[in-house]
Amino acid sequence: MPDPSRTIATMKIISTNTGAPKTIDWNGKKVLTGIYKYSVAGPVFLGKEDVENDSVMDRKHHGGFDKACYLYSADHYSYWKALYPAAEMPWGMFGENLTVEGLHEGSIHIGDVFRAGEAVVQVTQPRQPCYKLGIRFGDSAVVKKFAESGFPGVYVRIIETGHVVPGDPFICIEKKNSFSVQKIFEMLYSIECSTDEILAAIDNPYLAASCRNDLLKRMNKCL
Repeated sequence: MPDPSRTIATMKIISTNTGAPKTIDWNGKKVLTGIYKYSVAGPVFLGKEDVENDSVMDRKHHGGFDKACYLYSADHYSYWKALYPAAEMPWGMFGENLTVEGLHEGSIHIGDVFRAGEAVVQVTQPRQPCYKLGIRFGDSAVVKKFAESGFPGVYVRIIETGHVVPGDPFICIEKKNSFSVQKIFEMLYSIECSTDEILAAIDNPYLAASCRNDLLKRMNKCL
C-alpha cells in the first residue's frame, strides 16, 4: 500500500485550458471531439459536471460528477517533446483543463482533496487514453505510448465550485490512505495482475465508478 505521508511538492496551475467542438475524420467517419484545448487568458469556472465554456462531446467517457475536470502535469511535457520533437505542443495538448506544475501521479492518491483557486477538488482516477489523443498528435501510436508512460494525469470531482486562474497554487488539504493514481493506472494497463490489489482498489469509495468497472473487467480477464 502506498505511503500517504510522502510529501507532495509545491504545485501551481500554469495554464487553464478549454476547447471548442471540432469535427475530425476517423476511419471514414465524421467524429465530433473536444480534445483540442488551448490556454485561455482569463479564469475558468469549475462546475459540478464540467468546466464552464469547455466542450465535452463524449459524455460517456468524459465529464460528469466523477470526471468534471482533467489535470495534466507541465513537468511531463518534456518527456513527450523528446518523443515528438517536431510536434507543436501547447498547454492543453493532452485535453487537460488545468496544466499543473509539480504534479506527479505517484504522490497523489485516490480521494486526496486539493484547493485550486476558489474551487476544492477530489482525485477520482487516472485518465485512460483513447484514439482521439492519437488524432491530436497525428500518430495513433501515442495511445499505446501514453498507456506505457506512467503519466496518465488526474481526473477530479468538484467538491466546491469556483474560478481558477493561472498562477493559483494547487494545495493538498486532505490526504487519503489509498492507492496512488499511478498505481491505479498500472493496475489497468500492466501485464501483471493482482486480484487482491484490484479488490482493495475498488473498495475505495472515492474511486470513480467508471474506473471501478474497468478494474473489475481487468480482474475478470486475469482470472
